[in-house]
Amino acid sequence: MARKNDRYITGLDIGTHKVCAIIAEAMDDRRLNVVGAAHTESKGVRKGVVINLDATVESIKRVIEQAELMAGVEVQQASVSIAGTHIKSVNSRGVIAVSARNRVIEKEDIRRVIDAAKAVSIPPDRQILHVLAQEYVVDDQEGIGDPSGMSGARLEANVHVVTASSTSTQNTISCLHRAGLEVESTVLAQLAAAEACVTQDEKDLGVAVVDIGSGTVDIAIFEKGSLWHTAVLPIGGEHFTNDVAVALRTGVTEAERVKKKHGCALVSLVPEEDMIEVQSVGTKKARIMGRQLLAEVLQARTEEVCQLVLAEIRKSGFDQSLNGGIVLTGGGSMLEGMVEIGEQIFDLPVRLGTPSGITGLVDVVSSPAHATAVGLVLRSHRARLGEGRLLQEMRGTGTFGKLTGRLKDMFSGLF
Repeated sequence: MARKNDRYITGLDIGTHKVCAIIAEAMDDRRLNVVGAAHTESKGVRKGVVINLDATVESIKRVIEQAELMAGVEVQQASVSIAGTHIKSVNSRGVIAVSARNRVIEKEDIRRVIDAAKAVSIPPDRQILHVLAQEYVVDDQEGIGDPSGMSGARLEANVHVVTASSTSTQNTISCLHRAGLEVESTVLAQLAAAEACVTQDEKDLGVAVVDIGSGTVDIAIFEKGSLWHTAVLPIGGEHFTNDVAVALRTGVTEAERVKKKHGCALVSLVPEEDMIEVQSVGTKKARIMGRQLLAEVLQARTEEVCQLVLAEIRKSGFDQSLNGGIVLTGGGSMLEGMVEIGEQIFDLPVRLGTPSGITGLVDVVSSPAHATAVGLVLRSHRARLGEGRLLQEMRGTGTFGKLTGRLKDMFSGLF
């Protein structure tokens, strides 16, 4: 019989190509132990946005059932990723006068300054997804991480405000509800990926996380330990597949298989004598061709993607601040030669980001393709523990964030 327990946390990454679910158990020593993981083909999603509710619901049900079977637990709620080109972000600043007579900054002051900072003008069809504190300033003293208990007359907060289309977000939430799941939190996809595969040292030094999915490339730039820039590019792994299909004159399904099995993003890494077998369109007859031809197609697209990412980084103004380099993650980053191409174009250290900070079925989920799903359970775990800025951040964001904050306030008074 399946067990029901609040110790279990579920992360659900709904992507363009696949839906991934991870179930983890929160241990007494604060470790997070992965007990179930599954992925299935995503139907009904395009460029990270739900376009067919019924098909998406079926995919969610299927992947949750598989994960439940592996874990032996019944899933009732999940944290879900939000992605797509509708994601927009802006940095904002709030200023307040400290209310206490003794000028000691209390949590209420922090809450007020965050509210002041997030009071940005957004269209009625958009909603705030995250309000992420970057740093606080107390009487012109900058770079403060937590001003609680400090003395000062003036408190300022720099925050990163992430907004999303209300319609797209609600459609994703509706899919979970129709699949029989409650929504624990909604999290920006690249923020979740960074949680799983980027170290605190890298965030302090300055690092760009580039999550290459099937439909989009999601970018998150960290500096001084905080998030300062996010962006979504409307290009991804499916464009690689389409290029292969056209160049090799084969179907999309066959192109995807060839890309995954024989693909390489750098021609110089492929021996001239390497040959591959490709199925022709409309027939069962296979053709033999050089693997270098496939690599030429993939290298051209990889260079284009990296150039677009570089242009976005330069546009953000952080191109000289990335002392921690670039972290590539997501299923599209697993293409051989991707790191080498990245180092050539970015002129920075580039590494492949694999999930860490978990125990249990590590071998099953230790892949860049699972970074977002692992990050979702890690963030939920930290939120439940009330660690660092995360609790404050979740309280200040959107309908679900506000509800989570109120519930935490209610329960905190009982212990």
